[in-house]
Amino acid sequence: MFPEKFIERINGQEYTDASLLLKALGEPSPVSIRINPFKWDHIPYNNDPVPWCSSGFYLESRPSFTLDPLFHAGCYYPQEASGMFLEQVFKQVSGGQKDLRVLDLCGAPGGKSTHLSALIGNDGLLVANEVIRTRASILAENLTKWGLSNAIVTQSDPSAFSRLPGFFDIMLIDAPCSGEGMFRDHVAVDEWSVDNTMLCCERQKRILSDSWPALKEGGILIYSTCTFNPDENEKNIKWLISKGEAESVKLDISSYEGITEIDYQGIDGYGFYPGRIRGEGLFISAVRKLGKNKTVGFKTLKNRLRNPGRDELKTAMELTSFNADQLIVHNDEIAAIPCSINDYSILSGSLNIIKPGTKIFRVKNKIIPSHELALSVFLRISVFNTLILDYADAIRYLRRDNIRVLNAAAGWIISSYEGVNLGFIYNLGNRLNNYYPVEWRIRMSVQSGAEQNTVKWKS
Repeated sequence: MFPEKFIERINGQEYTDASLLLKALGEPSPVSIRINPFKWDHIPYNNDPVPWCSSGFYLESRPSFTLDPLFHAGCYYPQEASGMFLEQVFKQVSGGQKDLRVLDLCGAPGGKSTHLSALIGNDGLLVANEVIRTRASILAENLTKWGLSNAIVTQSDPSAFSRLPGFFDIMLIDAPCSGEGMFRDHVAVDEWSVDNTMLCCERQKRILSDSWPALKEGGILIYSTCTFNPDENEKNIKWLISKGEAESVKLDISSYEGITEIDYQGIDGYGFYPGRIRGEGLFISAVRKLGKNKTVGFKTLKNRLRNPGRDELKTAMELTSFNADQLIVHNDEIAAIPCSINDYSILSGSLNIIKPGTKIFRVKNKIIPSHELALSVFLRISVFNTLILDYADAIRYLRRDNIRVLNAAAGWIISSYEGVNLGFIYNLGNRLNNYYPVEWRIRMSVQSGAEQNTVKWKS
């Protein structure tokens, strides 16, 4: 069932109970979700809390997330439970500090990025990056649905961040790896090889080396993988620290059963092994930067940024509760950025920004509100009339099918399901135009009774 070389290695690997691990990897994956507390105040029926995440819950079985309007509205995110330990790491290393600049370097599809977005709050800035274009689009979609408007999404190689010396307070590198922790999925098993583990190890070192300059002196790097391979985990951290620029940070895990403390030549790491914990395999470690950054000037694009005109500014302030100094013109759209103009200029001077913050509207003969506005927690709800949809109509909306509703208000209206926004509709009088993004639409067929296979909530 598992590669022979993998079994051979873990049988002799420190900290690992091979028989217990292999048995657990042959069992079904636990199902868990993380609630967005800024949009949703319910918890699932028949739930068990994820012990290390204040908003995480295990589900008894896997529902259809695709056919759940509340997922598309950003009320929750399906995420495996071990990865939610990021919350404890972040809280311990940040010490409650505000106004943090945080980088999620390998952010797609968005589980840890949406989590960080919730953790840093409206005072912080999250730069969520993904080098692969298609995955970067998925990352931007999931952060848009999350709706907290404190993130910029970039699509850049890790080497681009070397041009931002000392910019970030905290960096998360959830590094691409050999995927042993996901061996409950046959795809991860089929893709594994000894050669691939070696390639992953070298790629991880390159990612660490390329992005390291962007962390400020005294800043924290959180490094994680979903593999059990020491070469990709604690040995990579030892390699980084051996360069004399960092020190390991010990975490307090005394409140949580089953997490394995890994001590490798003074390196503190934390292993999540199926069979000991209820989740997938994970390694995570934190280090503090000691080396000083080179003093260099940042490249900026400040002169190329355009401020909104008076009428555009007035409209944006009527539609949202953003501050006026957050507003810029981005590709002919008015957008709110989650940082100062100076910081945005610095980022745009070195990175390929694909989501500047929250797009609000564009003007094309008339004002056309952005789908991002409908999902943002900064939307002024009273500005638009709301059309409340039942499950069947909500699914029709998400499929971009025609919706036939009598007595809907004229003009721009917001479609709503269970009290949360799904997106915009324009009522022409004789028909309703569906403005749900074409590229996001549900494509799978919907069978009768599909609603019964969605997450059930306590009131």
